[in-house]
Amino acid sequence: MGVKKEELSVLEKQSAGEGFWNDQNKAQGVLKHIRQIQDLISNWDKASASCDDLAEILEMAKSEADDEMTASVENDIQALIRTVEDMELKKMLSGHDDACPALMNINAGAGGTESQDWASMLLRMYTRFFERENMPFRVLDVQEGEEAGIKSATIELSGDYAYGLMRSEIGVHRLVRISPYDSNARRHTSFAAAYLYSVHEDVEVEINPVDLRIDTYRSSGSGGQHINKTDSAVRITHMPTGLVSSCQTERSQIQNRETAMKVIRTLVAQHYKELEEAKRADRAAAKQKIEWGSQIRSYVLHPYQMVKDLRTDMETSDTSGVLDGKLKPFINAYLLSGGL
Repeated sequence: MGVKKEELSVLEKQSAGEGFWNDQNKAQGVLKHIRQIQDLISNWDKASASCDDLAEILEMAKSEADDEMTASVENDIQALIRTVEDMELKKMLSGHDDACPALMNINAGAGGTESQDWASMLLRMYTRFFERENMPFRVLDVQEGEEAGIKSATIELSGDYAYGLMRSEIGVHRLVRISPYDSNARRHTSFAAAYLYSVHEDVEVEINPVDLRIDTYRSSGSGGQHINKTDSAVRITHMPTGLVSSCQTERSQIQNRETAMKVIRTLVAQHYKELEEAKRADRAAAKQKIEWGSQIRSYVLHPYQMVKDLRTDMETSDTSGVLDGKLKPFINAYLLSGGL
């Protein structure tokens, strides 16, 4: 915790400095980061105290041959181990963007219905994972496929360290299965990609209103009469970059427009950031093509059952569990391997 305490000291001095509140958005971001570090240090102190207490109680239980108390303490120790493992992972999330909220995009690859169905399976996998981990999230937009599945989806992750915890998922995901859409029951390979964008409350990007095209359309999906009868959904296109954001989950067009504007600001800021990084590194910053050779994880449902991460070699035969949101082992393995 020494490094975190030093970082906390620097931030606290910064927050007490003259002119700190001149930029309120930046100041709020610093204060949020201070609270996150304080919580992390406090949790470590509590875990350390619990460890000492449990060690004493366990020694007492064994000396008195109290099997019931021993079993109870050992259960508490296992729970503490899981808590410490989670804190150890968060301690590693020290990157510039790791503590930020995030936007996740899921996009179907080439292949029509097959890939669009796979993209919808990924959307369900991630929402189930967020529910399991109590991570606050909101599906902002879903573009339905023509026959089945989805073309794309956008999810807002508002919890602490959302970007750092989910950056393991950036890349192309490959599915191998017997297609439910093939009358000859042949094996198909499908691709879909997940992208993640860090959301900074103090993001500074100038967007000229004349560079935006704003379209409204009728929302699809659940929502009852309101969604079916009003053109409340909003799509914003940033003409110079071609970037697009959509939102259809709010009840009013004004709310959808505000959310879509927030998303487009994040996407545009990330776009220009990548351009600058590409210039400094003298390399292309284009996204990976959604095809063979660029996948990060393989999900095989036929002829055998296996999910394997190609970066860490983490694998499991519990394919149904993974697709139901049991992603923690893969995320942990990626972070502990020092994945960037």
